[in-house]
Parts: sequence; structure tokens; C-alpha cells
Amino acid sequence: MRKEIPLFIVLVCGIFMALQFFVPHSYSQFLYRYALDWLIVIGIFALALGIWSFIRVSYDKIQRRSENWQYAIIALAGLFGMIFFGMWFMGGLESYMYRHFFSFIMIPIQATMFALLAFFIASAAYRAFRARSILATVLLLGALVVMLRFNPFLGPLGEPTARMADWILNVPNLAAKRAIIIGIGLGMVATALKVILGIERGYMGRD
Repeated sequence: MRKEIPLFIVLVCGIFMALQFFVPHSYSQFLYRYALDWLIVIGIFALALGIWSFIRVSYDKIQRRSENWQYAIIALAGLFGMIFFGMWFMGGLESYMYRHFFSFIMIPIQATMFALLAFFIASAAYRAFRARSILATVLLLGALVVMLRFNPFLGPLGEPTARMADWILNVPNLAAKRAIIIGIGLGMVATALKVILGIERGYMGRD
């Protein structure tokens, strides 16, 4: 019964959420919104579980003196510091320390991460755009045209380059994007059916 009951709940809820989409009734819409409210509640518990898992993993790393365990101390200090300064008795989200930690530590860290990500993207683009085949050459030429679109020093070539770049983005690129979206949608439907029918049981744990 430990396995059958969760599978039955998933089956009933999955079939209901699929069928209610085709029932244009106010009561069906009310049940749908009610289910979404429960989804928010479950998300809050998942957030709490994620925070607890982060604390536990960081504490274990500090206790075992694993590699770079000092960063775990900084991460835990930042977590508990932001929670403390965000409490209502410290001023909440308008707290002086909370706002300064966010503006002068969190935002610069995020900007640094995105700046480093740009170098990884450039490196990946260099490897991907090597003209080793006909398709790679077409990809390289298309990417060059799209990038030249934003070059302000093209002079009289700027307008035809911009028109060509718009055609690349709106015709072959959009067609490929729609095909990918359709494939992702079919994959989501197939995965949902596997979960509803009990074929995919990864959410139940190792067993």
C-alpha cells in the first residue's frame, strides 16, 4: 500500500488537471485555482527543504574539513545574516544592513558571475563555429551576419546587413525555434503520461 496510494493520488490528480482544462465551468476553474494555491504551499515547503539541505551539506563540509570548506562558512554566514537583517524587528526588507548587503555584495557577485559566463559563451561559440563542414559554415556565416547587425561602423552596408539579419532571425531561426518548442511540448506530454500511469516513479525515491 505504500506504493499504491501515492500512485493512485498522482493518477487521479493528473487526470483531473488534464480534463478540467476542457471543462468551461466556473467550478472547474475554482478547483484549478485551488490546486494552484496548494502548489504554492508545496513550493514553500520545498524551499524550506532546500535551505535545510544547504545548511546540512555546508555543515558536513565544515566538519570534515573538505576542500574549500572555508567558503561554506562564508555561505552560512551570508544566509543567516540575510535572514537576521530581514526580520521585522530589524526593519524587514527596508533594513539598512539588508539593503546594503543586497546592493553591494549580492548584486556585484551576480554581475561577476554573468561576466565570467560571457567568456564561457565566447569560448563555446568559438568551438561551435569552426567551419569543419557545410552546416557549420552556414552557422558561422549566419552568426557573423547577425553580429554585424549591431556594428555602427558598417556605413552603407548597415541597412542590407540589418535586413538580412532580420530575415535570418524571423525565418530559419524562428522555424527552428518553433520545432524545438514543439519537441519540448511533446516530451513534456510523454513524461506527464508516464508519471500519471505509474511508469516513471523517480519521485517516489530509490525504490
